[in-house]
Parts: sequence; C-alpha cells; structure tokens
Amino acid sequence: MLKKFGYVRVGAAVNKLKIADIAYNVEEMISILDEAIKKGIEIITFPELSITGYTAQDLFLNDDLIQKTLIGLEQLKEYSKKHSIVFIVGAPLKIGNVLYNCAVSFSDGKIIGVTPKTYIPNYNEFYEARYFASADRLKVTQFSLLGEEVPVSNLLLYHAKNYVEICYAVDICEDLWASTSPSNMTCMAGATIIFNLSSSNELVGKCNYRKSLIKSQASKTISAYVYASSGISESTTDLVFSGHAMIAEPNGETKENDRFSFESNIIYQDVDVFRIAHDRLTRPTAEGIFKEGNFIHTSFCLAAKENSLSKVYSKTPFITQDKDALEEILNLQTYGLAKRVKHLGNAKMVIGISGGADSTLAFLVCLRVAKVLHMETKEVIAITMPGFGTSSRTYENAVKLIKTAQATFKEISIKDACIQHYKDIEHDPNVLDVTYENAQARERTQILFDYANKVGGIVIGTGDLSEIALGWDTYNGDHMSSYAVNVSIPKTLVTTLIAKIRDDQEEGVFKDTLSDILDTPISPELLPPDATGKIAQKSEASVGPYIIQDFFLYHFMRYGASVKKLYFLACQTFTYPHEEIKKYLTTFIKRFFTQQFKRNCMPDGVKVGTISLSPRGDLRMSSDTSYNLYLKELESL
Repeated sequence: MLKKFGYVRVGAAVNKLKIADIAYNVEEMISILDEAIKKGIEIITFPELSITGYTAQDLFLNDDLIQKTLIGLEQLKEYSKKHSIVFIVGAPLKIGNVLYNCAVSFSDGKIIGVTPKTYIPNYNEFYEARYFASADRLKVTQFSLLGEEVPVSNLLLYHAKNYVEICYAVDICEDLWASTSPSNMTCMAGATIIFNLSSSNELVGKCNYRKSLIKSQASKTISAYVYASSGISESTTDLVFSGHAMIAEPNGETKENDRFSFESNIIYQDVDVFRIAHDRLTRPTAEGIFKEGNFIHTSFCLAAKENSLSKVYSKTPFITQDKDALEEILNLQTYGLAKRVKHLGNAKMVIGISGGADSTLAFLVCLRVAKVLHMETKEVIAITMPGFGTSSRTYENAVKLIKTAQATFKEISIKDACIQHYKDIEHDPNVLDVTYENAQARERTQILFDYANKVGGIVIGTGDLSEIALGWDTYNGDHMSSYAVNVSIPKTLVTTLIAKIRDDQEEGVFKDTLSDILDTPISPELLPPDATGKIAQKSEASVGPYIIQDFFLYHFMRYGASVKKLYFLACQTFTYPHEEIKKYLTTFIKRFFTQQFKRNCMPDGVKVGTISLSPRGDLRMSSDTSYNLYLKELESL
C-alpha cells in the first residue's frame, strides 16, 4: 500500500557494543535487526565502524581484528539470506594493501556494495589517518569479499530494482562536514536517500551544530538524510559519544532519538521519495553543474511490506504557531503593499469591510502600512456596503472595527443600486440565484474602484488563497482589486494571523471585535439572513470544510500529489467518513480546474509562502484544461 504512494521506511540504529568484541557486537546487531523487521523498517543503518567500535584505535591494524571482522560480516550475510531487510554496517576492510573505513550494505544474502569513507579526519582528537586511507586512493571499482565480487566506491549508488525512485548512497561521518560531501554528487546522480554512518563525539554546542548540518544537507541535496552515530558504549578515555540518531527530510521535518542511552535503540521514518522526486523535478538546480563523476551502480530488491503509515501529517499544513514566523508573514504582506502605495505617492488605501475574516486581515495590513509609511490612519478609507445578506452581527463588527482603528469610515448601501440593476437586466429579485448574488459582489467592486478614482487611491483586495483555489469569488467582482494582500494566505491561516494580532492588543473594543469576527461563520453574505437574523449562507456548506480543502491544496500544489494520494493522506489525517472525503476532493478537483480563468487575470499580490496561484509566478495553466483524468482516478477508488 505505502509503496504505491512513494513511501519507504528507513531507520537509524545505535547498537550497544564492546570494543573489539565482534562476536558480541554482531549478536547485538542481529537482535536490533530482528526488532527493526518487526517495526516494518526496510532499510536501516548502524553507526561508523559499528562491528568493531570506533575507538578500537591501533587494533584496527591488528590481523586478528581484521579477520574477525570478516567472520562477523559473514554472519550478517547469512542472516541477510533469511530476512527481508536492507542494512548497512560500519567495518574496517582491506582492499588491496590498504585499510579503509567502510559502510557495508547487505540484502538477500549478498553484500550489494561497499562505500569507503572519503574524508579522513586527522585533527584535534581525531587520528584516523593512522589507520585508514581515503576513498580517493581506491584503484578498483570492485573487489573480492567473502567469496563474491562486490562493487566499491565512495560514489556508489544503490538502486531498488522494483521501486525506481528509491536509490540510496552513503556518507561516513566527516563526509557530512566537508564542503564537497560525496552526497552532493550522489544526490545529483539520483540518490534520494543518504545514510550516514558516524562516530561524532559530543562537545558543548556540537550537537546543535551537527543537527543544522544534517538538516542543511537534506535541504541542499533534496534528499532524506539518515544519520546514526556511535553510542555511549564507545570508550570514554578522552571522549564521550552520545549515540545521536536523526532522520531529516528536505522540507525540514526531523526525527531524533534520545541521546546517551546504554541500551541499543532505533528510530525510523516513512520517507516519501515521490515528494523528493517532485521537488527535484520543480527545482532543476538540484542536478547541479557537475557533469563528471565516476559513479558506480548496484541494485537490490525491496520486499513489499504491508506497513501502515507511521508518519502523522498536520491537518493545517499552512499554519505555524511560531510567533516570529507569523510576524514575518504579516511583514511580507505589509511591505508588499507599502511598496505599491509608496510608488503611487502614498496613495490612499480603499478597502471594503464586511465584518468577515478576510477583509479584517486585509484591513489590519492596511493599518500596518499606514504606520510603516508614517501615514495617518484616516488615509485608510474603509467602506462597509450592507446588502440583502448582511447580518446585524457582521455589520456592527465592521463599524466597530473601522471606527476603533480611526480609519475613514464610509457606509454605502448596495440595496437600491442592485434593485435598479435587477430591473434593468430584467431579473426577478425573488430568484436567489447566481445572478442575484454576483450582481451584489460586482456592485460593491464598482463602488470601491469608483471611490478610489475619486480620492486618488487604490483598491485593496481581500480574497484569500483558498477562495482563489476554489474560485469562490465573483469574476470581476471581489475577484478584482488594485493590489491583493491575501492572495497567498489560505483561509486557515487568515484566522491564525488575526488571532496573533488580536492577542497583541490591549483589552478593549478593538480586541473584543476581532474575537467576535473570528467566531463568525464564513459567508459571502449574498443571500438574506434566516428568520432570526443570523447568517444563512455558509461557504463551507457549498465548498466543504476549508481545513480539508486547504489540506488538498497544499499537498497538490507543493508536492504534486496524485488524486489517490490526496485521498489516502486525507483518510489518514482526518476523521471525516471516507465518502465525505471523496466528496470534498471531488469538489476540489472540479472547482480547481474550472475556475482557472479567474486566476489567469488575478491582480498583483504578494507571495508569502511556498504556494501561490499567480499566473505570473507559480501556476501556469490553461483555462480550459479538462479534469476528467483526475476524476476518473478518484472514481476508481
């Protein structure tokens, strides 16, 4: 199940060991591998020189240790014959007359490859050049090991024959710290996962620096980086090893173990190689500029395991609770608009205020622009335009919001103008159809643009990313503005930003008004309220919950997820009945494709996150693209 959506379960193991006691160490490794198989792990790595211990020192030059290493590898090879798992161990190996610090990979009873360490540290507490040579000294690309010819290279790529996107390569410890790491090259050649067998001792501050290196390498190479370092069982004569294990993905997601454990431990993660392949497809710079490289290739078969997804996805992938990140988003909105306003000679900002969340956020951004440009708040001209669907709640909140902020307040009813318009176009105002609704939206937009002309201002758009994705706006109505500040802010993030601003306010009417706006149902308010005067028209009743529509939008646009994968991820993440999820996804597909014509002529607006639907930036799509392919995929579920 998981393979068809691009997942492979990778692990990092830290084994307790006894220095130079290979029989004990192999036995412990086999015990860990048994546990890894129970956890459904498909590829796992142990630390650097894990079969002997990193701190064996001059014993690396001892014939007994070298010979016992081979016996230990033979035991692991035998284990591999009977167990479906790919695993990598660290071992000292003689190739020719030279000793190398190596990573040895096993699969299906074979050694599928050996990757020697490239960068040999020989400074401060490290003295590896006393024992080991760099992979750069290799004269061969294969050698005889335990009765078979085995490929060997620091640029060795391990391909899963039955899953084309799964390809791994190996770094060893210092290779990560080098400016030209082997994984820079192997990732450009196709590796999607890097395993690092390490023995990195602990010093004050070193762990955080190491984490930053791992995350940076995963991001730079657009790969999953799986790191396992030697544990506390290593000698503490001069150094302490913590057994740090970490899995980093290119989007910044990480998983770590608890360091300083005297017991063996494993971490694992379901890595999405389809995501990695998609990011590389959309970022061709991942291929780099290097055209040369003596790459060696080997292969293995990955067993088809029936794992359930261990990864937990956020229901709100657009949202962060980091206050600094939220402030940065607001700054991007603010300075994007400020540049336009300043360019026009500090033009007045004309904005329609409905008492809903979208116009509230745009209004709050206008106030911030006024502050940045040292303009008076009265230069923000806020117009509330009550119509047939305006409730007393939203109207009162709009009035309080504008007046409390000391912006210029204007109230212009659209009712009479719309009645006249219905008469002119011979539309029965009792027929509450799309004509009835859109006439109101376009009347409001006409008022805003004409008033902006009158005062020498610009119209500030309020529509958000979710509405743009679903086409939940009126073409040449609220779809249009001079500059749209919410175009890359999805509905789920709109409320988070308002809440952030509200929480920064002192107690009073302004803060209370923002709280009530956040509690108000989402509605375009184009249909009359119910008998009690409450909002009758609710957007989510038509397009589905925005929380799941934003989820679809994020994974569809950011990672190019297939329709079946969108459905799978939503079923894993939400508690909605599966038939409802299918219905919401059908709505998303139909509306996303059929409403492209609105996006192809959307106004300028600032991009703040990884997703934008601007035709001048992130999305170039024909307005008449068919969605049949996607619906058929969904219907086949």
